[in-house]
Amino acid sequence: MSPGFWLHHAALAWRQAFDRQLRPLGLTPTQFMLLASAGWLAAMSARPPTQQEVADHAGADRMMTSKVLQGLVDHGLVIRQPDPADGRVKRLRLTPAGQELVRRGIRIAVDLDEDMFGPDGDCMRETLERITAKARTVS
Repeated sequence: MSPGFWLHHAALAWRQAFDRQLRPLGLTPTQFMLLASAGWLAAMSARPPTQQEVADHAGADRMMTSKVLQGLVDHGLVIRQPDPADGRVKRLRLTPAGQELVRRGIRIAVDLDEDMFGPDGDCMRETLERITAKARTVS
């Protein structure tokens, strides 16, 4: 069978396991990816990231991102504020509760990766990064 077939099934298995382990935190993998992306981008910049920057970093659809973020805002995990220079642009800031969930979710992700990929995790990551980069040039 093709490597793409196995890549697809491995991604599904990882996502299902991640979903099960995030469930006690009250998060889905998509919610976690958006929260973690917002936290990462904020840590790497002098100002909070825009909603579009978070969507791009997480590899998420812009409309879906907006809907998921609204739920995170409603649960007190994210604050969405207009950009002072352009009111159409929304900037995102994690609340302390959002930051804590990201910390806990990262620990879950690291443990899951170690469990599923073992000592080959670094090699796997490098291969997946190469595949992703190649796919971007082909598209």
